[in-house]
Amino acid sequence: MDTVTSPRAPRTLESRPVAPVLFAHFVLRSSNMQPMVDWYSAVLNMHVVERNDYICFLTYDEEHHRLGIVNIAGLHAPDANTWGLAHVAYTFRNIGELLGTWRRLKKMGIEPYRPIHHGPTLSLYYRDPDGNSVELQVDVYATKADTAAYFHTDAFRKNPIGVAFDPDELARAYEAGVPEADLLRQPDGPAAAPQPLAPSTKG
Repeated sequence: MDTVTSPRAPRTLESRPVAPVLFAHFVLRSSNMQPMVDWYSAVLNMHVVERNDYICFLTYDEEHHRLGIVNIAGLHAPDANTWGLAHVAYTFRNIGELLGTWRRLKKMGIEPYRPIHHGPTLSLYYRDPDGNSVELQVDVYATKADTAAYFHTDAFRKNPIGVAFDPDELARAYEAGVPEADLLRQPDGPAAAPQPLAPSTKG
């Protein structure tokens, strides 16, 4: 019996620019596989999806993986003056989650090297075991539109980096019942210095 093939409707590929639907994952190369897996599991509440001698895939949601760690022996840290990725950032739902994470990690001996209120975000910067910088943040404004509008304000033009803050003080204020709107307000203070270079262990 002959097979009848249905006629195919022609299609035209779009030439207009298209944005991706999501940021899927990033991959790190490391010679410290287990410390790196332990650190990201603790800091981002990740779990291992699959692991072998070459690579480990981890995720914290329904995505099949959000991080890959490739195991390569003999790597060394880049020079502190090398260009490249400065940091990756993760947003929490609210300031309570951010401060709760800060306290949990502090009890594990993991502390931020740079707590800073940028204006649109309240942020804590950490370094993983290889020295990569990871920002944990909460949005200050209720909508993405309001956040984007901040970059067009005099406040941003005067201080595009932000103001340092004390997480201990903020946590005490949170637990004392200070309204979240007040906790999220940028404190008075001098502009913070630009982000420091990662300490190099090369050599």
